[in-house]
Amino acid sequence: MGAQTQILTGTIADGGQRLDKALADASALSRERVKALIGVGAVMLDGRPVAQASAKVAAGSVWTIAVPAATAAEAQAQDIPLVIAYEDDALIVVDKPAGLVVHPAAGNPDGTLVNALLHHCRGQLSGIGGVARPGIVHRIDKDTSGLLVVAKTDAAHEGLARQFADHSIMRAYRAITAGVPMPPAGTIRASIARSSHDRKKMALVEEGRGKHAVTHYRTLKALDGAALVECRLETGRTHQVRVHLASIGHSLLGDPVYGRCPSRLRPILARLDFRRQALHAAELGFAHPIDGRALHFTSATPVDMEQLLVELGF
Repeated sequence: MGAQTQILTGTIADGGQRLDKALADASALSRERVKALIGVGAVMLDGRPVAQASAKVAAGSVWTIAVPAATAAEAQAQDIPLVIAYEDDALIVVDKPAGLVVHPAAGNPDGTLVNALLHHCRGQLSGIGGVARPGIVHRIDKDTSGLLVVAKTDAAHEGLARQFADHSIMRAYRAITAGVPMPPAGTIRASIARSSHDRKKMALVEEGRGKHAVTHYRTLKALDGAALVECRLETGRTHQVRVHLASIGHSLLGDPVYGRCPSRLRPILARLDFRRQALHAAELGFAHPIDGRALHFTSATPVDMEQLLVELGF
């Protein structure tokens, strides 16, 4: 016999709370899970379906949650080697190589980080991301290397998502740019949205039309026609570093989408067969979502970027 829907029910003890918080406290489900169930009409209050997670509830109200049986993840576990920077029962920090897609999508049905994590973690990943993206709290591009954190439990996922939302996560990237930024340090504040001309690209848009994005950059070393630049993110928008640096005339070397490589540097990239954006997620810091410990991780610059730096006179 197949798994059955689980029916949870109870009575609100303390009135005046948000519905999602009250039900999370009463049911032991995470708030994100409760919100998702509200969204699909699986939550009843005093016999009526509710639609607003933010609605205030009265003491004595009777609630019912229909929790559907778990479905198998669409992604299959695959024995793909991983570099693990840290792991405990709640989360795992992975040092992702360039070329590895984070989760399955059109064109990349398997061979992704999620497939590797399902094997490594034996399926113990947060379900908040859905069946295609278990455990995934944030992403880095396929051809960007470096650190990212993955949630094993819903509680960890919710705690990490909250930190990303309030911009308290520390993220620092190393980038190799075409030319040397002037001024050598600064802050780029420019909203980002999907390009109206090419849906595969992101573009700068007027404030209020896209997602607010802030990048703090500083030049670590001026090179021969290029620079090693550190970027610290306040926000984490799709292609943020790539779009922001390109907007000030210093796109990433090797970037096939936003790059404009100076002609005299092209032979270097060709000789090294360097075909990706020169971007590495080098630092990641956050509070442990369960016990509050301050965690900080660093990742060494990968070999391909080190070779490029040497060629550029580092």
